[in-house]
Amino acid sequence: MCGIVGYVGMQSAQDVVVAGLKRLEYRGYDSAGVAVLADGGLAAAKKAGKLVNLEKELGDRPLPAGRTGIGHTRWATHGAPTDANAHPHLDNAGRVAVVHNGIIENFAALRRELTGRGHALESETDTEVVGHLLAEAFSAGGDLADAMRQVCRRLEGAFTLVAVHADQPDVVVGARRNSPLVVGVGQDEWFLASDVAAFIAHTRSAIELGQDQVVELSPEGVTVTGFDGEPADVREYHVDWDASAAEKGGYASFMLKEIADQPQAVADTLLGRVDGEGALHLDEVRIPDVELREVDKVVIVACGTAFHAGMIAKYAIEHWTRLPCETELASEFRYRDPILDQRTLVVAISQSGETMDTLMALRHAREQGAKVLAICNTNGSTIPRESDAVLYTHAGPEVAVASTKAFLTQLVACYLVALYLGQVRGTKWGDEIRTVVRQLSAISAEVERVLTTMEPVRELARSLAHHDTVLFVGRHVGYPVALEGALKLKELAYMHAEGFAAGELKHGPIALIEEGLPVVVIVPSPRGRSVLHDKIVSNIQEIRARGALTIVVAEEGDDAVVPYADHLITVPATPTLLQPLVATVPLQVFACELATARGNEVDQPRNLAKSVTVE
Repeated sequence: MCGIVGYVGMQSAQDVVVAGLKRLEYRGYDSAGVAVLADGGLAAAKKAGKLVNLEKELGDRPLPAGRTGIGHTRWATHGAPTDANAHPHLDNAGRVAVVHNGIIENFAALRRELTGRGHALESETDTEVVGHLLAEAFSAGGDLADAMRQVCRRLEGAFTLVAVHADQPDVVVGARRNSPLVVGVGQDEWFLASDVAAFIAHTRSAIELGQDQVVELSPEGVTVTGFDGEPADVREYHVDWDASAAEKGGYASFMLKEIADQPQAVADTLLGRVDGEGALHLDEVRIPDVELREVDKVVIVACGTAFHAGMIAKYAIEHWTRLPCETELASEFRYRDPILDQRTLVVAISQSGETMDTLMALRHAREQGAKVLAICNTNGSTIPRESDAVLYTHAGPEVAVASTKAFLTQLVACYLVALYLGQVRGTKWGDEIRTVVRQLSAISAEVERVLTTMEPVRELARSLAHHDTVLFVGRHVGYPVALEGALKLKELAYMHAEGFAAGELKHGPIALIEEGLPVVVIVPSPRGRSVLHDKIVSNIQEIRARGALTIVVAEEGDDAVVPYADHLITVPATPTLLQPLVATVPLQVFACELATARGNEVDQPRNLAKSVTVE
């Protein structure tokens, strides 16, 4: 997501920090800023947009020369990408500067508390409260590291924080909880960053910070403690990647890195969604509850991978709200004269927020009087701006053209929208919603577990690289997963790949089955939808009887499929509606590995663009 750089040493802090931010541009961002300690004070500059805007500002109005500084590239979450919302954020006296990745879940309560004590907050961000709290704690005595520990103990959520104080001109302090932060150790200089790419040009000696730890950088070296102030053990290591590989976290491609990012991305998308009273809330809702209660139909519009997320959302929305739900290809939507009115809720799903087909569908829906709720990964983009309500996914920037972590976070967001509608309309009790949210929270660890078991999937993919066709079949929510698996193979491996509803095999597609044809089958849980499970086991038998190679994705402990699977890929047992979050991951790995084995460029497949901004 956002990029963070901190520096203490003998070089120009501004130059080191800005260069580090440039190395983090691959992460994506919508504003940037830097703060430098110099001449007994603190000076800062920040601008919305790309780093070139900040560099122009620094060229026109240079900051004083200093050897201690921090910088940030922001991917907006709380508040639009504006100069005021860009980091660093300062306290009212201009003595403290802080930058932040992640989400402070209890920032609203802290903000009320601060304003009640006379603090004037100038941004819409959750970050700014931290600067003011640090200033208060510092003024009460102690040093900046003490202040950081005190403040961190009050914060809820996931965060990386890096701060400086004008009264400690050669100190940078950082803290982390559920968000990355790494120390770079140079010759008489020290670095803090959210990614080693920021300092790889200066040093390859690094220190890995653990959970709930505070680090202090000074000319005396590095000191690490827990939030409780107790000394902490740290792990030192040597970075053996080059600068290019460092941007990818040591992975061979951005796609591999983004597949590996998914557990964190899923967890981040859930952060801050439940308030202190257990109620769900979205990011921005400009639709009164009374109007949501009058909704009599939901229509989801999306393209490509986002459309598959919408297909899965249909199952959740109808099951949890009892509202009829349609899923439409955005590119076809306005041309078929859809039936919409003031009681229709249109859900528009787009990673970039600029997908032209989806944007035009949204505009058509609003012309017909429908309400629009956007699910998007990019704060401040066009689709959220033109919608009546927004739920932002927190996947962070996705560089690879073929979507992976954006898809999983769109699924999480769709489930949250379904639960939110159930909450507002009274079709789901609070304890039922909390149970599903707990189940969703547990999925992050299950996705992590799936990723540790993928070597057999990679081996299988390499063995099939010479094939020309792979078919995918599934039932219930497994059908959209099959479509997504086929799409990934088309995008990356340039192979003929098709996804089918398993029950439709006998209505035509079974004619395609021949000796040695790889067929991937997504099997529903025998616990949640036992009748569907039995039917798909029959489908697998039909496929195998005709000589196909059966590749079966099934939950752990599903012994019924074992006799009919030439290759069995197991995933953790999950509630039926949530199974796509774990079942999709092996298909992503499969497609990526198979494409690599065929010599294809997985990050930038031919003929494709990351954001489709034309119809």
